[in-house]
Amino acid sequence: MTRVFITGGTGYLGRRLIPELLERGHQVVALVRRGSEQKLPRRCDAVLGNALLGSTYVNYLKSGDTFVQLVGVPHPSPAKAKEFVAIDQESAMEAIHAASRSGVAHFVYVSVAHPAPAMQAYIAARSACEGALRASGLNATILRPWYVLGPGHWWPAALLPAYWIAEQIPATRASAQRLGLVTVRQMVLALADAIDQPAAGVRVVEVPEIRSGINHSMRAARR
Repeated sequence: MTRVFITGGTGYLGRRLIPELLERGHQVVALVRRGSEQKLPRRCDAVLGNALLGSTYVNYLKSGDTFVQLVGVPHPSPAKAKEFVAIDQESAMEAIHAASRSGVAHFVYVSVAHPAPAMQAYIAARSACEGALRASGLNATILRPWYVLGPGHWWPAALLPAYWIAEQIPATRASAQRLGLVTVRQMVLALADAIDQPAAGVRVVEVPEIRSGINHSMRAARR
């Protein structure tokens, strides 16, 4: 059993990840704003605090914890460039600092696939956090999805035939795979697998590994 501290636990990924972790036998502690405690599953412990201020929750972290950073602006778009810095980047920087101070054993961060022809401000904010995470010396898993399909997020599914064609062409195959679509269930399982199998150093999980599963990818690498 691992003690897992999650920020963004009531969000799109978090509210699906927490039940999976509880089912796997982990102890889960989620940072929430006052009034959001009831959104958490019964067996999940709540910590009241502000994701943009690590000082409000650092004392609840324990040496050996796994920290999962899921805070982010919902429905990212180019129009939200300032929010990516003020919310996504700021919350992650605070989390990395708090985790480093507390002796967290493993940090799990959802970044974004790059390079890419669009969403440059979003990529820049997430890349800055990746850099800070590497500089921190923390053991970390960085997951890089491009777009996560799921309830309320299905419109890119219409592009799947185009993705299939691009993956058949050698000149475009690598880009199509790196910027491919993943499902919310694939993301949840990849996150849970990352927690089950902590990284030594920094491990980057790209779209093909998210699709196939971290466990499968690790087994293939050992063969």
